[in-house]
Amino acid sequence: MSEQEVETVDVLVVGAGMGGVCVAARLAQGGQRVLLVDRGERVGGRASSFEVDGFTINTGAIAIENGGMMEQTFTDLGATLDIRYPEPANVFRIKGRTVNPAKGGWAFLLDQITKKGAKVLAGLGSARKGELPEDQVTLADWIAGATSNETVHRLFRNLSAAIFAVNANEIPAKAFLTYFTQKGAFRNFGFHPRGTAAVCEAIADVVTREGSEVWTGATVTRITTEGDRATGAVVRRADGRTVTVRAGAVVSNVGPVATIDLVGEDALPADYVASIRERSRPSANIIIHVASREPLLDTPGLIVFSATDRICNAGNMTATCPELAPEGWHLTVVYAVPVPAIGDFDADAELEASLQELRAELPGMAHPETRVVDARVMRGDWPAQRAASGYELPRETPLDNLLHVGDGVRDYGDGGTQACAVTAKQVADELLGVAASSG
Repeated sequence: MSEQEVETVDVLVVGAGMGGVCVAARLAQGGQRVLLVDRGERVGGRASSFEVDGFTINTGAIAIENGGMMEQTFTDLGATLDIRYPEPANVFRIKGRTVNPAKGGWAFLLDQITKKGAKVLAGLGSARKGELPEDQVTLADWIAGATSNETVHRLFRNLSAAIFAVNANEIPAKAFLTYFTQKGAFRNFGFHPRGTAAVCEAIADVVTREGSEVWTGATVTRITTEGDRATGAVVRRADGRTVTVRAGAVVSNVGPVATIDLVGEDALPADYVASIRERSRPSANIIIHVASREPLLDTPGLIVFSATDRICNAGNMTATCPELAPEGWHLTVVYAVPVPAIGDFDADAELEASLQELRAELPGMAHPETRVVDARVMRGDWPAQRAASGYELPRETPLDNLLHVGDGVRDYGDGGTQACAVTAKQVADELLGVAASSG
């Protein structure tokens, strides 16, 4: 076999995160010969998993929505979505008590905090009617105009942190309200007993089932172009071989900024390059996995805090999926968002501040056998979100056969893994010539 191999496919998908695996599987099922390439050892990207001392650690996303495009993707592909759903899925820690919003939604939730939540409820009601704030009004501004209650302020900050990995002063109120009034607040979700990577692997299996290929441990060093079209890529495989991939279309799941670097600025219009780099606002978060002998939380799903400035929510993973920890242990995942989440910050200081809040919120942290199994800061070229909500980037590029999928190009105000699945369907429909639908 020659040193410089050539592979010819209909579509090359760069990056096997949630958006990448979903679009690759849809295209393969649609009759395209697809090559899905990822530099990681497993598919999933920021929705993958790995093991530490027998504990399954998720690299980012843990919650898979019940209903919506994520579930629809599995149905469309004929794949099995092996998810366990905690009941209740979402609760809130308010004034030391666990509150279930399913009992009465926003009105019930706010009533646990203050008897003066009428202006907040009125604003939510207006948003449901499509009466949304101007783009320049941040969530912090919007809440300040409705109430001075600090617990309400922290609650909304932590909701924006949990869903979008931003602080309340970093997200347009319009984007936040679009999600919670039009995309479905307090939706149900579940966890996979083998970690989120298994969700992506089930979708990637469809790619190979349909006769296409998945290469892991393979790095795209360059996306090749000719004129106003992408022609493929140069890929360095795990065994060191370099392969030239020729493709009729290229779909990128690595984000618009990283894609520019792979294509090369000289192959793209200067105004496009400048616009993407200027508009790019990736956001950061901190993910902490904690092992304990006894459960640290009194609920099986996710809990949102209302008295904290960094940690925003936490999940009792082993309540529904005991397989994620060795026998006799429990695994809790905690999410925190630094201040600021967009831009530069002291990672060590923000991690320590988050751990201090965690110790204050969860008494079980003081037990001598409780330990942090893994703590990581998601930032830079491996961020929590490739585009902060309200600052989404375009799926299209100046090259007419190079498109983006993933959280950096999701629909305005969308969030979660399903937002990536929506972009995958939109791009697959476009390439397959199907009438576009976001489900």
